[in-house]
Amino acid sequence: MTSTFTQKKHQCKDCIYSYDPKLGDPSQGVPPGVPFDDLPASWVCPLCKASKKRFKVLRY
Repeated sequence: MTSTFTQKKHQCKDCIYSYDPKLGDPSQGVPPGVPFDDLPASWVCPLCKASKKRFKVLRY
């Protein structure tokens, strides 16, 4: 069972992009269902190319 935390969206602090694990990131070959924490270290924001470190958890 996947925890609620791993299904949370993460938003880039540098632009408007939000990573949604339900959608994945087809532009970089990330299939739906991959939690943000499981993205490879080489993954970057598809809009502005910011690193994973520039993302924050969206709380709602």
